Amino acid sequence: MVKIASWNINSVRLRMPIVARFLEEEAPDVLCLQEIKTVESLFPYEAFNALGYVYHAVHGQKGYHGVATVSRIPLREFSRHDWQDNGEARHVGVELTGPGQGMVLENVYIPAGGDIPDRDENPKFGQKLDFLERMTRWAERIDRPTLIVGDFNIAPLECDVWNHKQLLKVVSHTPIEVETLQRFRDAHGWSDIGREHILAPERYYSWWSYRAKDWKAGDRGRRLDHMWASPELARQAVAHRVSEHCRDWPQPSDHVPLITEFNL
Repeated sequence: MVKIASWNINSVRLRMPIVARFLEEEAPDVLCLQEIKTVESLFPYEAFNALGYVYHAVHGQKGYHGVATVSRIPLREFSRHDWQDNGEARHVGVELTGPGQGMVLENVYIPAGGDIPDRDENPKFGQKLDFLERMTRWAERIDRPTLIVGDFNIAPLECDVWNHKQLLKVVSHTPIEVETLQRFRDAHGWSDIGREHILAPERYYSWWSYRAKDWKAGDRGRRLDHMWASPELARQAVAHRVSEHCRDWPQPSDHVPLITEFNL
């Protein structure tokens, strides 16, 4: 059994105490972090080593973005793709070399896309769509069992947001983003592990804005974080859950972790 977790941590150095708490409570074999907001030299390697996570693949950047995959089972860095096409640190891929040997695990942080869902008025929105198109071209060539996880910054289904009609023109849930993400899904035949285990229209969110005074009372959530697998790998997923309680911890991220267990 291999347990894999994914979490947009929104600054790993600031939130290392809750990362440690999560690792002690859940003990995933591998943790994929997004938005680590640090350069590789300042990543808290020693803190992870002390918790038993002695294998690392870190693609960092000062102050923004950045992804890291830490593990207590052997792995090797496999790839770094610049799907943003501007040098930003938004992806790192690893290959498991111990338990689960041969699985490729891709960790990605897709751009948020700004506030206006129009390529001409908002270049960031165009960059997000282009990022997804580059990922789609890449996905067409995948020939190994692959799991891609991370903050996709898109809630594709009507039931993936607190109010579908109100959010149709809000970046992360617009029709063009949903269609673009669907093309990426079709390019490899990805299985959406979350929605295979938490069936639509069941409530399933992974992000709540910091602007809400009481995130739980308002519950204006969105499912922005995902774990998608190659079809043959998806059939080996035996459990999936969302760790919503982490949103109540001190100095929380606005995202919560996802966890999938595989019988490999």
